[in-house]
Amino acid sequence: MKLPRTIRLDRSDTLVFERPAEPGEWAVPGGFMFWDVDPATLKGKRRQAFRAGFLGLTSFGWSTLVTVTEASAEDEQVAIAQLAEYLMREHGAPDRAAAEAAAKEEIGFAASLCDHPAGTLIALERSVGADGEVRERFRTLKPAPRQRAAFDQPWVRPIGVVAEDGEDDSPGEVQLDLVGLAEADKGAKDRE
Repeated sequence: MKLPRTIRLDRSDTLVFERPAEPGEWAVPGGFMFWDVDPATLKGKRRQAFRAGFLGLTSFGWSTLVTVTEASAEDEQVAIAQLAEYLMREHGAPDRAAAEAAAKEEIGFAASLCDHPAGTLIALERSVGADGEVRERFRTLKPAPRQRAAFDQPWVRPIGVVAEDGEDDSPGEVQLDLVGLAEADKGAKDRE
């Protein structure tokens, strides 16, 4: 099976989220974190978590991106146990059985997003529709065609955004320059 795992390409998550997830945590979309909140009242970092955050299952912090990762049955059980415990402690699940059932459902949904090759990145966009319902859109980020010889290493290739929801309003391919991000991040650290 495959499950999403948090990943951090640069420091932006540490700046935009109140509590950023650490890289490598099992993750779920985490929309349940906003069930009792009017999205129109959200501001700042909490609003950013609503709009584009995956919930990490160790820190219960947020990540902008997750990566599709091979997972064992034991990994799945650990993720379910972590989430069930959190649902009991922080969200008032009535008992262990109810918390585990909800956690299994959320982990199952997260696994359903991972029907892609390992290493594929997934981004999330949450919004409120005209009917007031919260909508979640998921996009995969896959390596784009090489643009120059400097991108011989897979970790420095540009990434293209490919809509996976079958809608025709895809913004098309967006290039993410990982080398530029790394250089900008290094420059910011040098200035500190």
